[in-house]
Amino acid sequence: METIPVYNDVEIKPPHKPVVLVHGLMTGDVTMLELAKQIEEMHPGTKTYVLNRFCGWASLEPLWKQVLELGPDLLQICSQHPEGINLIGYSQGGIIARGMLESYPNHNVHTFISLSSPQGGQYGTKCFSSIFPNLTLKTAYELFYSKMGQDISVGNYWYDPYHLDLYLKYSKYLPIINNELETSNSSNYKKGITRLKRMILIGGPDDGVISPWQSSQFAVLNENQEIVTVKERSIYKNDSFGLKTLDEAGKLMFFTVIGISHHEWYKDKSVIDNFIIKWLD
Repeated sequence: METIPVYNDVEIKPPHKPVVLVHGLMTGDVTMLELAKQIEEMHPGTKTYVLNRFCGWASLEPLWKQVLELGPDLLQICSQHPEGINLIGYSQGGIIARGMLESYPNHNVHTFISLSSPQGGQYGTKCFSSIFPNLTLKTAYELFYSKMGQDISVGNYWYDPYHLDLYLKYSKYLPIINNELETSNSSNYKKGITRLKRMILIGGPDDGVISPWQSSQFAVLNENQEIVTVKERSIYKNDSFGLKTLDEAGKLMFFTVIGISHHEWYKDKSVIDNFIIKWLD
């Protein structure tokens, strides 16, 4: 009789396609090594790649700079694995990962997992107190919607519902990858997303950092402090970069997980088992 190997009382399964992991703000590759280790242990033979650029303070570099340096790394990995790969982006790393998918549409990423990432933008300052001690929610736009503020990664995805005119005028990243502004690469952005076999959006109400937490599922706040879900937004209705196409094909998946704080997503076993490893291609 064949013996089925187990790890921590869980059956060990066959290897997945290679997995690329992108770390978040003020963290680094070390943060994601534990997740990579668990994937490899649960599915022996699975190759993992933890991108090691822009760690620590360097994670505050402008997002386009990060995308344009990390993108070729991603394509190099893709070229080594023509069978396809998986991509996981945690926190700020998720919005960087989306920028890479859109900017390098000839990728062969099959599954993209956005793990508590501000895909709808960020509108909360408490989590930045150690970096910007004098920053307040009402005045943050004065910094982030400025030339200096756009040289900071956080400013590139700041979404202030009370100053959308400034967001569209000055923000150099989020409205561009959302295809809210016409650029020479606009058609590529949709191509890069719609070639995915699956996009998984994970977040939850106890996150404590991503604000609003529903941003992890492309929602935003309006001027009345009400949540506007992704399907109510023009970027979905107009299929600006392919979300509607994915959704109608059954390739867009939303998971809301309670009881998980922001710095637990990549190390909580239940999250890893049920919402990460389970969905890898």
